[in-house]
Amino acid sequence: MKMQPKSAGVNKENYTEDELKDIKYMKAAIGQAKKAYALGEVPIGCVIVYEDKIIGRGYNRRNTDKTPLAHAEITAIRKAGKVIKDWRLEGCKLYVTLEPCQMCAGAIVQARIPEVIMAAENPKAGCAGSVMDILNNPDFNHQVVVKKGVLEDECSKLLKDFFIELRARNKAEKEQKGNL
Repeated sequence: MKMQPKSAGVNKENYTEDELKDIKYMKAAIGQAKKAYALGEVPIGCVIVYEDKIIGRGYNRRNTDKTPLAHAEITAIRKAGKVIKDWRLEGCKLYVTLEPCQMCAGAIVQARIPEVIMAAENPKAGCAGSVMDILNNPDFNHQVVVKKGVLEDECSKLLKDFFIELRARNKAEKEQKGNL
């Protein structure tokens, strides 16, 4: 399912109540991604919702924290578990701006999160169907309902803009070093 507002504003008549909730929470995940962007991190954001309330938020901080574990989903799962006071997040929905990697997909399965709503697919490292499908591997004791494409264009643009700026910055730094 692809849900893309036609303009900056969302015409509520074109969407179901569930779709409007998905848009609302994906916008919150985008807000998290923008925090990563501001730090110079790949702009990936995540929120976890329980009973229509955000209980976990996270954004990519791998370079900032100097650890490969500082992914948006891992941070959000950790925070949500503290709120619920359980490692099982069975009644939750996870919203993420980019398809989860193998580590995050594994954590989602381990946390027993029943549903993942994602924006953009990740053809190089996605593990919700792109490269592999950890979230729906029948050999695991838990499978996840996956909804793709919620605000995909907005999230894809944020990622593309980031990488365009990163390449330009890297090129300028390389040229400056060459002039020294």
